[in-house]
Amino acid sequence: MELNINNVSDLKIKDFLKSGLKCTCGKEHTIGLERVLIEKDAIKKLPNILKDLGFKKALVIADKNTYKAAGNLVQAVLKEDKFNYKEFIFETEDDLVPDENAVGRLFMQYDKDVDVILTIGSGTLNDLGKFISYRLGISSVIVATAPSMDGFASNGSALIVDNLKTTYEVDVPEAIIGDVNILKDAPMEMILAGFGDIVGKYSALNDWKLSKIINKEYYCDVTVKMVDDSIQKCMDNSEKMVNRDETAIKNLMEALVLTGIAMSFVGNSRPASGSEHHLAHYLEMMFLFEGKKAVLHGTKVGISTIITTKLREILSEYEINFDEVIKKVKLFDQNQWEENIKRFYGKAAPGIIQLAAKDKRNSIESRLERINSIRENFNEIRSVISNIPSSDEIKVILKKVGAAVEPEDVGIGMQTMLDAIVMAKEVRTRYSILSFLGDLDLLDEFSDKIKNYLAERVQYVK
Repeated sequence: MELNINNVSDLKIKDFLKSGLKCTCGKEHTIGLERVLIEKDAIKKLPNILKDLGFKKALVIADKNTYKAAGNLVQAVLKEDKFNYKEFIFETEDDLVPDENAVGRLFMQYDKDVDVILTIGSGTLNDLGKFISYRLGISSVIVATAPSMDGFASNGSALIVDNLKTTYEVDVPEAIIGDVNILKDAPMEMILAGFGDIVGKYSALNDWKLSKIINKEYYCDVTVKMVDDSIQKCMDNSEKMVNRDETAIKNLMEALVLTGIAMSFVGNSRPASGSEHHLAHYLEMMFLFEGKKAVLHGTKVGISTIITTKLREILSEYEINFDEVIKKVKLFDQNQWEENIKRFYGKAAPGIIQLAAKDKRNSIESRLERINSIRENFNEIRSVISNIPSSDEIKVILKKVGAAVEPEDVGIGMQTMLDAIVMAKEVRTRYSILSFLGDLDLLDEFSDKIKNYLAERVQYVK
Protein backbone atom coordinates (compact mmCIF):
# COMPACT_ATOMS: atom_id res chain seq x y z
CA MET A 1 0.00 0.00 0.00
CA GLU A 2 1.19 3.50 -0.83
CA LEU A 3 0.46 6.27 1.63
CA ASN A 4 -0.79 9.45 0.03
CA ILE A 5 -2.59 12.61 0.97
CA ASN A 6 -5.92 11.17 -0.21
CA ASN A 7 -5.97 7.86 1.66
CA VAL A 8 -4.13 8.58 4.89
CA SER A 9 -7.20 10.05 6.64
CA ASP A 10 -9.12 6.81 6.13
CA LEU A 11 -6.54 4.61 7.86
CA LYS A 12 -6.64 3.31 11.43
CA ILE A 13 -3.63 3.11 13.73
CA LYS A 14 -3.22 -0.61 12.99
CA ASP A 15 -2.78 0.22 9.28
CA PHE A 16 0.30 2.31 10.05
CA LEU A 17 1.99 -0.60 11.84
CA LYS A 18 2.52 -2.57 8.64
CA SER A 19 6.07 -2.80 7.38
CA GLY A 20 7.35 -1.10 4.22
CA LEU A 21 4.69 1.54 3.66
CA LYS A 22 5.69 3.42 0.55
CA CYS A 23 4.85 7.12 0.60
CA THR A 24 4.48 9.79 -2.03
CA CYS A 25 7.26 11.71 -0.25
CA GLY A 26 9.65 9.14 -1.70
CA LYS A 27 10.40 7.36 1.57
CA GLU A 28 9.34 3.95 2.74
CA HIS A 29 7.88 4.45 6.20
CA THR A 30 8.21 1.78 8.85
CA ILE A 31 7.91 1.45 12.59
CA GLY A 32 8.81 -1.30 15.04
CA LEU A 33 5.55 -0.90 16.93
CA GLU A 34 3.62 -4.18 16.74
CA ARG A 35 0.49 -3.59 18.83
CA VAL A 36 -1.57 -0.59 19.90
CA LEU A 37 -4.58 -1.32 22.07
CA ILE A 38 -6.64 1.66 23.26
CA GLU A 39 -9.96 0.51 24.68
CA LYS A 40 -11.80 -0.22 27.90
CA ASP A 41 -10.29 -3.07 29.97
CA ALA A 42 -7.23 -3.19 27.71
CA ILE A 43 -4.96 -4.20 30.62
CA LYS A 44 -6.79 -7.52 30.92
CA LYS A 45 -5.32 -8.44 27.53
CA LEU A 46 -1.75 -7.54 28.56
CA PRO A 47 -0.51 -11.08 29.40
CA ASN A 48 -1.68 -12.45 26.06
CA ILE A 49 -0.04 -9.58 24.20
CA LEU A 50 3.25 -10.18 26.04
CA LYS A 51 3.14 -13.90 25.23
CA ASP A 52 2.11 -13.31 21.61
CA LEU A 53 5.19 -11.09 21.21
CA GLY A 54 7.35 -13.90 22.61
CA PHE A 55 8.30 -12.41 25.97
CA LYS A 56 9.07 -14.59 29.00
CA LYS A 57 9.97 -12.19 31.83
CA ALA A 58 9.32 -8.48 32.32
CA LEU A 59 11.00 -5.83 34.42
CA VAL A 60 7.98 -3.77 35.47
CA ILE A 61 8.83 -0.14 36.28
CA ALA A 62 6.59 2.54 37.78
CA ASP A 63 6.56 5.33 40.30
CA LYS A 64 4.28 5.63 43.32
CA ASN A 65 1.59 7.50 41.41
CA THR A 66 1.50 5.34 38.29
CA TYR A 67 1.61 2.17 40.38
CA LYS A 68 -1.43 3.39 42.30
CA ALA A 69 -3.20 4.21 39.02
CA ALA A 70 -2.57 0.93 37.20
CA GLY A 71 0.16 -1.09 38.92
CA ASN A 72 -2.13 -3.17 41.09
CA LEU A 73 -4.23 -4.12 38.07
CA VAL A 74 -1.16 -4.99 36.00
CA GLN A 75 0.22 -7.04 38.86
CA ALA A 76 -3.08 -8.89 39.24
CA VAL A 77 -3.40 -9.88 35.58
CA LEU A 78 0.26 -10.97 35.37
CA LYS A 79 -0.06 -13.09 38.51
CA GLU A 80 -3.33 -14.62 37.37
CA ASP A 81 -1.71 -15.62 34.09
CA LYS A 82 1.47 -16.76 35.89
CA PHE A 83 3.58 -14.43 33.73
CA ASN A 84 7.07 -14.01 35.20
CA TYR A 85 8.06 -10.48 36.21
CA LYS A 86 10.24 -8.39 38.50
CA GLU A 87 9.03 -5.09 39.84
CA PHE A 88 10.75 -1.76 40.59
CA ILE A 89 8.94 1.31 41.86
CA PHE A 90 10.55 4.74 42.17
CA GLU A 91 9.61 5.86 45.68
CA THR A 92 10.80 9.46 45.33
CA GLU A 93 8.70 12.11 47.04
CA ASP A 94 9.64 14.72 44.45
CA ASP A 95 9.00 14.65 40.70
CA LEU A 96 11.02 11.93 39.02
CA VAL A 97 13.87 13.44 36.99
CA PRO A 98 15.10 11.38 33.98
CA ASP A 99 18.78 11.90 34.77
CA GLU A 100 21.87 9.72 35.17
CA ASN A 101 20.79 8.65 38.65
CA ALA A 102 17.38 7.39 37.51
CA VAL A 103 18.92 5.56 34.54
CA GLY A 104 21.54 3.96 36.77
CA ARG A 105 18.98 2.78 39.30
CA LEU A 106 17.03 1.03 36.54
CA PHE A 107 20.11 -0.66 35.12
CA MET A 108 20.79 -2.05 38.59
CA GLN A 109 17.41 -3.82 38.49
CA TYR A 110 18.12 -5.71 35.28
CA ASP A 111 18.45 -9.49 35.41
CA LYS A 112 19.79 -11.50 32.49
CA ASP A 113 16.55 -13.40 32.02
CA VAL A 114 14.51 -10.19 31.59
CA ASP A 115 13.55 -9.80 27.94
CA VAL A 116 11.14 -6.83 28.08
CA ILE A 117 10.85 -3.56 30.00
CA LEU A 118 7.19 -3.05 30.95
CA THR A 119 6.64 0.61 31.83
CA ILE A 120 3.57 1.71 33.75
CA GLY A 121 3.23 5.44 33.23
CA SER A 122 3.83 8.16 30.67
CA GLY A 123 6.25 11.10 30.24
CA THR A 124 9.43 10.59 32.24
CA LEU A 125 8.89 6.87 32.85
CA ASN A 126 8.23 6.36 29.15
CA ASP A 127 11.56 8.02 28.31
CA LEU A 128 13.44 5.98 30.92
CA GLY A 129 11.86 2.69 29.88
CA LYS A 130 12.61 3.16 26.19
CA PHE A 131 16.17 4.31 26.89
CA ILE A 132 17.26 1.41 29.08
CA SER A 133 15.52 -1.18 26.87
CA TYR A 134 17.41 0.20 23.87
CA ARG A 135 20.75 0.19 25.68
CA LEU A 136 20.14 -3.34 26.94
CA GLY A 137 19.10 -4.55 23.50
CA ILE A 138 15.69 -5.76 24.64
CA SER A 139 12.14 -4.66 23.89
CA SER A 140 9.80 -2.34 25.74
CA VAL A 141 6.05 -2.25 26.29
CA ILE A 142 4.13 0.68 27.72
CA VAL A 143 0.99 0.66 29.81
CA ALA A 144 -0.11 4.30 29.68
CA THR A 145 -1.63 5.85 32.78
CA ALA A 146 -2.46 9.27 31.34
CA PRO A 147 -2.97 10.76 27.85
CA SER A 148 -0.45 13.43 28.75
CA MET A 149 2.16 13.53 25.98
CA ASP A 150 2.96 12.39 22.45
CA GLY A 151 6.14 10.41 23.05
CA PHE A 152 4.62 6.97 23.50
CA ALA A 153 5.31 5.85 19.92
CA SER A 154 8.30 8.06 19.14
CA ASN A 155 11.85 6.86 18.58
CA GLY A 156 13.27 9.48 20.94
CA SER A 157 13.97 9.51 24.66
CA ALA A 158 14.37 12.88 26.41
CA LEU A 159 16.76 12.76 29.37
CA ILE A 160 18.60 15.28 31.52
CA VAL A 161 22.31 14.49 31.06
CA ASP A 162 25.06 16.79 32.31
CA ASN A 163 22.25 19.19 33.25
CA LEU A 164 21.15 19.48 29.61
CA LYS A 165 17.85 18.27 28.16
CA THR A 166 19.02 15.81 25.52
CA THR A 167 17.01 13.58 23.20
CA TYR A 168 18.50 10.17 22.45
CA GLU A 169 17.52 7.95 19.55
CA VAL A 170 15.93 4.72 20.79
CA ASP A 171 13.64 2.00 19.50
CA VAL A 172 9.90 2.47 19.67
CA PRO A 173 8.06 0.14 22.07
CA GLU A 174 6.68 -3.09 20.67
CA ALA A 175 3.28 -2.46 22.23
CA ILE A 176 1.30 0.41 23.73
CA ILE A 177 -1.61 -0.38 26.01
CA GLY A 178 -4.07 2.40 26.78
CA ASP A 179 -6.85 1.25 29.08
CA VAL A 180 -9.56 3.89 28.75
CA ASN A 181 -10.80 3.06 32.26
CA ILE A 182 -7.41 4.21 33.58
CA LEU A 183 -6.85 7.08 31.14
CA LYS A 184 -10.16 8.82 31.81
CA ASP A 185 -9.45 8.87 35.55
CA ALA A 186 -6.01 10.45 35.18
CA PRO A 187 -5.52 13.82 36.89
CA MET A 188 -7.23 16.46 34.76
CA GLU A 189 -4.01 18.50 34.63
CA MET A 190 -2.37 15.56 32.83
CA ILE A 191 -5.24 15.22 30.36
CA LEU A 192 -5.00 18.95 29.67
CA ALA A 193 -1.24 18.61 29.25
CA GLY A 194 -1.83 16.02 26.53
CA PHE A 195 -4.25 18.39 24.87
CA GLY A 196 -1.68 21.20 25.14
CA ASP A 197 0.87 18.96 23.44
CA ILE A 198 -1.58 18.43 20.58
CA VAL A 199 -2.26 22.18 20.30
CA GLY A 200 1.50 22.68 19.99
CA LYS A 201 1.44 20.84 16.65
CA TYR A 202 0.09 23.99 14.99
CA SER A 203 3.43 25.64 15.76
CA ALA A 204 5.61 22.58 15.10
CA LEU A 205 4.19 21.94 11.62
CA ASN A 206 4.54 25.62 10.76
CA ASP A 207 8.21 25.56 11.74
CA TRP A 208 8.73 22.50 9.54
CA LYS A 209 7.22 24.33 6.55
CA LEU A 210 9.43 27.31 7.31
CA SER A 211 12.57 25.17 7.23
CA LYS A 212 11.41 23.45 4.06
CA ILE A 213 11.35 26.85 2.33
CA ILE A 214 14.59 28.21 3.78
CA ASN A 215 16.76 25.10 4.12
CA LYS A 216 15.13 22.77 1.58
CA GLU A 217 14.61 20.37 4.48
CA TYR A 218 12.88 17.05 3.79
CA TYR A 219 9.13 17.42 4.23
CA CYS A 220 6.37 14.81 4.09
CA ASP A 221 2.83 15.97 3.29
CA VAL A 222 1.43 12.62 4.39
CA THR A 223 2.81 12.74 7.93
CA VAL A 224 1.70 16.37 8.15
CA LYS A 225 -1.81 15.23 7.20
CA MET A 226 -1.66 12.51 9.87
CA VAL A 227 -0.90 15.13 12.52
CA ASP A 228 -3.43 17.61 11.14
CA ASP A 229 -6.13 14.95 11.37
CA SER A 230 -5.10 14.20 14.96
CA ILE A 231 -5.37 17.88 15.88
CA GLN A 232 -8.82 18.18 14.37
CA LYS A 233 -10.07 15.03 16.06
CA CYS A 234 -9.11 16.48 19.44
CA MET A 235 -10.55 19.92 18.67
CA ASP A 236 -13.89 18.34 17.76
CA ASN A 237 -14.07 16.57 21.12
CA SER A 238 -12.38 19.05 23.46
CA GLU A 239 -15.43 19.96 25.54
CA LYS A 240 -16.34 16.30 26.05
CA MET A 241 -12.74 15.58 27.04
CA VAL A 242 -12.94 17.76 30.14
CA ASN A 243 -16.00 15.77 31.21
CA ARG A 244 -13.87 12.62 30.95
CA ASP A 245 -16.02 11.29 28.13
CA GLU A 246 -14.62 7.88 27.17
CA THR A 247 -14.72 8.49 23.42
CA ALA A 248 -13.03 11.90 23.75
CA ILE A 249 -10.29 10.48 25.97
CA LYS A 250 -9.79 7.59 23.52
CA ASN A 251 -9.50 10.09 20.66
CA LEU A 252 -6.92 12.13 22.57
CA MET A 253 -4.81 9.06 23.33
CA GLU A 254 -5.02 7.87 19.73
CA ALA A 255 -3.99 11.32 18.51
CA LEU A 256 -0.96 11.30 20.81
CA VAL A 257 0.07 7.82 19.64
CA LEU A 258 -0.50 8.68 15.97
CA THR A 259 1.67 11.78 16.32
CA GLY A 260 4.42 9.57 17.74
CA ILE A 261 4.06 7.24 14.76
CA ALA A 262 4.46 10.24 12.45
CA MET A 263 7.70 11.13 14.24
CA SER A 264 9.02 7.60 13.80
CA PHE A 265 8.05 7.63 10.11
CA VAL A 266 10.11 10.78 9.56
CA GLY A 267 12.99 9.63 11.77
CA ASN A 268 12.87 12.61 14.10
CA SER A 269 10.39 14.76 16.02
CA ARG A 270 9.79 17.29 13.22
CA PRO A 271 6.05 16.55 12.84
CA ALA A 272 5.45 17.23 16.53
CA SER A 273 8.13 19.49 17.97
CA GLY A 274 9.36 22.96 17.06
CA SER A 275 9.86 26.36 18.66
CA GLU A 276 7.07 25.76 21.19
CA HIS A 277 8.96 22.71 22.48
CA HIS A 278 12.27 24.57 22.51
CA LEU A 279 10.71 27.18 24.79
CA ALA A 280 9.23 24.42 26.96
CA HIS A 281 12.58 22.63 27.24
CA TYR A 282 14.35 25.84 28.22
CA LEU A 283 11.74 26.57 30.87
CA GLU A 284 11.99 23.03 32.18
CA MET A 285 15.76 23.36 32.57
CA MET A 286 15.43 26.70 34.37
CA PHE A 287 12.85 25.28 36.79
CA LEU A 288 15.16 22.36 37.49
CA PHE A 289 18.19 24.62 38.08
CA GLU A 290 16.16 26.82 40.43
CA GLY A 291 14.74 23.87 42.35
CA LYS A 292 11.17 24.81 41.43
CA LYS A 293 8.40 22.24 41.09
CA ALA A 294 8.18 21.08 37.49
CA VAL A 295 5.31 22.11 35.23
CA LEU A 296 3.85 19.38 33.02
CA HIS A 297 5.49 19.33 29.60
CA GLY A 298 2.29 19.71 27.58
CA THR A 299 1.14 22.59 29.77
CA LYS A 300 4.32 24.50 28.92
CA VAL A 301 3.93 23.57 25.26
CA GLY A 302 0.41 25.01 25.13
CA ILE A 303 1.49 28.30 26.70
CA SER A 304 4.56 28.46 24.48
CA THR A 305 2.43 27.90 21.37
CA ILE A 306 0.63 31.16 22.10
CA ILE A 307 4.01 32.92 22.37
CA THR A 308 5.49 31.46 19.17
CA THR A 309 2.30 32.23 17.27
CA LYS A 310 2.42 35.83 18.46
CA LEU A 311 6.03 36.03 17.22
CA ARG A 312 4.82 34.94 13.79
CA GLU A 313 2.10 37.56 13.83
CA ILE A 314 4.59 40.30 14.68
CA LEU A 315 6.92 39.07 11.94
CA SER A 316 4.16 38.99 9.32
CA GLU A 317 3.86 42.80 9.60
CA TYR A 318 7.55 43.57 10.10
CA GLU A 319 9.71 45.21 7.45
CA ILE A 320 13.19 43.69 7.35
CA ASN A 321 16.26 45.65 6.27
CA PHE A 322 18.27 42.77 4.88
CA ASP A 323 21.34 44.89 4.12
CA GLU A 324 21.58 45.92 7.78
CA VAL A 325 21.06 42.33 8.87
CA ILE A 326 23.95 41.14 6.70
CA LYS A 327 26.26 43.79 8.17
CA LYS A 328 25.44 42.59 11.70
CA VAL A 329 25.93 38.94 10.81
CA LYS A 330 29.43 39.61 9.52
CA LEU A 331 30.30 41.11 12.92
CA PHE A 332 29.24 38.00 14.86
CA ASP A 333 31.41 37.49 17.96
CA GLN A 334 31.80 33.83 18.95
CA ASN A 335 33.35 34.72 22.31
CA GLN A 336 30.43 36.96 23.20
CA TRP A 337 28.01 34.23 22.17
CA GLU A 338 29.75 31.75 24.48
CA GLU A 339 29.62 34.23 27.36
CA ASN A 340 25.88 34.59 26.85
CA ILE A 341 25.45 30.81 26.80
CA LYS A 342 27.35 30.52 30.10
CA ARG A 343 25.29 33.32 31.64
CA PHE A 344 21.92 31.88 30.68
CA TYR A 345 22.56 28.14 30.78
CA GLY A 346 24.97 27.95 33.70
CA LYS A 347 26.07 24.37 34.35
CA ALA A 348 24.42 23.19 31.10
CA ALA A 349 26.51 25.64 29.02
CA PRO A 350 29.36 23.23 28.12
CA GLY A 351 26.89 20.86 26.47
CA ILE A 352 25.27 23.70 24.50
CA ILE A 353 28.64 25.01 23.28
CA GLN A 354 29.78 21.53 22.30
CA LEU A 355 26.55 20.86 20.40
CA ALA A 356 26.80 24.16 18.52
CA ALA A 357 30.39 23.40 17.50
CA LYS A 358 29.41 19.96 16.28
CA ASP A 359 26.63 21.21 13.99
CA LYS A 360 28.51 24.42 13.01
CA ARG A 361 25.49 26.39 14.13
CA ASN A 362 27.36 29.69 14.26
CA SER A 363 28.89 29.47 10.80
CA ILE A 364 28.64 32.97 9.31
CA GLU A 365 28.72 31.55 5.80
CA SER A 366 25.76 29.24 6.49
CA ARG A 367 23.82 32.01 8.16
CA LEU A 368 24.34 34.30 5.16
CA GLU A 369 23.06 31.53 2.89
CA ARG A 370 19.90 31.23 5.00
CA ILE A 371 19.39 34.99 5.00
CA ASN A 372 19.65 35.03 1.23
CA SER A 373 17.06 32.25 1.06
CA ILE A 374 14.78 34.20 3.42
CA ARG A 375 15.15 37.30 1.26
CA GLU A 376 14.29 35.44 -1.92
CA ASN A 377 11.29 33.65 -0.42
CA PHE A 378 9.96 36.22 1.99
CA ASN A 379 6.52 36.55 0.39
CA GLU A 380 5.99 32.81 0.64
CA ILE A 381 7.29 32.86 4.22
CA ARG A 382 4.79 35.57 5.16
CA SER A 383 2.02 33.43 3.73
CA VAL A 384 3.12 30.30 5.59
CA ILE A 385 3.53 31.90 9.01
CA SER A 386 0.07 33.45 8.68
CA ASN A 387 -1.58 30.15 7.85
CA ILE A 388 -2.29 28.86 11.36
CA PRO A 389 -4.80 29.84 14.04
CA SER A 390 -4.00 33.21 15.60
CA SER A 391 -2.57 33.56 19.10
CA ASP A 392 -5.99 34.72 20.29
CA GLU A 393 -7.67 31.68 18.72
CA ILE A 394 -5.19 29.34 20.39
CA LYS A 395 -5.86 31.05 23.70
CA VAL A 396 -9.59 30.45 23.26
CA ILE A 397 -8.97 26.77 22.42
CA LEU A 398 -6.97 26.28 25.61
CA LYS A 399 -9.18 28.41 27.86
CA LYS A 400 -12.29 26.56 26.72
CA VAL A 401 -11.01 23.40 28.40
CA GLY A 402 -9.57 25.19 31.43
CA ALA A 403 -5.92 24.87 30.41
CA ALA A 404 -3.27 27.44 31.39
CA VAL A 405 -2.73 30.20 28.83
CA GLU A 406 -0.50 32.76 30.57
CA PRO A 407 3.06 32.04 31.72
CA GLU A 408 2.18 33.42 35.14
CA ASP A 409 -0.59 30.80 35.45
CA VAL A 410 2.14 28.23 36.15
CA GLY A 411 4.69 30.46 37.89
CA ILE A 412 6.84 31.42 34.90
CA GLY A 413 8.24 34.88 35.57
CA MET A 414 8.36 37.58 32.93
CA GLN A 415 12.15 37.64 32.66
CA THR A 416 12.38 33.86 32.43
CA MET A 417 9.86 33.87 29.57
CA LEU A 418 11.71 36.65 27.74
CA ASP A 419 15.05 34.88 28.26
CA ALA A 420 13.51 31.74 26.77
CA ILE A 421 12.51 33.61 23.62
CA VAL A 422 16.08 34.85 23.14
CA MET A 423 17.98 31.70 24.17
CA ALA A 424 15.75 28.63 23.67
CA LYS A 425 16.86 28.13 20.05
CA GLU A 426 20.18 26.90 21.45
CA VAL A 427 18.54 23.87 23.09
CA ARG A 428 18.08 22.08 19.75
CA THR A 429 19.65 22.27 16.31
CA ARG A 430 16.24 22.16 14.63
CA TYR A 431 15.32 25.25 12.61
CA SER A 432 12.24 27.14 13.82
CA ILE A 433 10.74 30.62 14.03
CA LEU A 434 13.21 31.25 16.87
CA SER A 435 16.14 30.29 14.62
CA PHE A 436 14.67 32.47 11.89
CA LEU A 437 14.52 35.52 14.18
CA GLY A 438 18.01 34.69 15.43
CA ASP A 439 19.34 34.65 11.88
CA LEU A 440 17.89 38.13 11.37
CA ASP A 441 19.17 39.39 14.73
CA LEU A 442 15.61 40.16 15.82
CA LEU A 443 15.21 38.06 18.96
CA ASP A 444 15.93 40.84 21.45
CA GLU A 445 13.60 43.26 19.67
CA PHE A 446 10.80 40.70 19.38
CA SER A 447 11.29 39.69 22.99
CA ASP A 448 10.55 43.30 23.97
CA LYS A 449 7.41 43.20 21.85
CA ILE A 450 6.29 40.04 23.63
CA LYS A 451 6.98 41.77 26.96
CA ASN A 452 4.54 44.51 25.98
CA TYR A 453 2.05 41.94 24.70
CA LEU A 454 2.09 40.05 28.01
CA ALA A 455 2.14 43.14 30.20
CA GLU A 456 -1.03 44.47 28.55
CA ARG A 457 -3.03 41.50 29.82
CA VAL A 458 -1.68 40.36 33.16
CA GLN A 459 -0.07 41.55 36.37
CA TYR A 460 3.05 39.53 35.91
CA VAL A 461 4.87 37.53 38.57
CA LYS A 462 8.44 38.63 39.24
